[in-house]
Amino acid sequence: MNEVTKRRRFFRRKARVRKKVTGSTSRPRLNVFRSNAHIYAQIIDDTQGRTVASASSREKSIKDTVSTCGSNEAAKAVGKQLAERAKAVNITTVVFDRGGRLFHGRVKALADASREGGLTF
Repeated sequence: MNEVTKRRRFFRRKARVRKKVTGSTSRPRLNVFRSNAHIYAQIIDDTQGRTVASASSREKSIKDTVSTCGSNEAAKAVGKQLAERAKAVNITTVVFDRGGRLFHGRVKALADASREGGLTF
């Protein structure tokens, strides 16, 4: 499968997920973006259009604790950090937006770690 077909399939998956998943004030959206080198997560209230909490593997506190920022270990650290920040602003339930990525690997590690940290989705 060539690169154009892969990207086309990814964008179709992303549009399909975003069509169904929206965040509200009572249940905001947990969005995950993954690159080859880093992973980013943010909790977004779509009704107000603002980011409530965020965490990424580029933060110094996470970068110092993991060996590689693009690993499952880093994704777990980001998930735990995000759950702590969500608790600080009284958010316990979210809607998970995997951003067109398959629920596997680093995306799954982040989701599991945020569940362990206290978020429910």
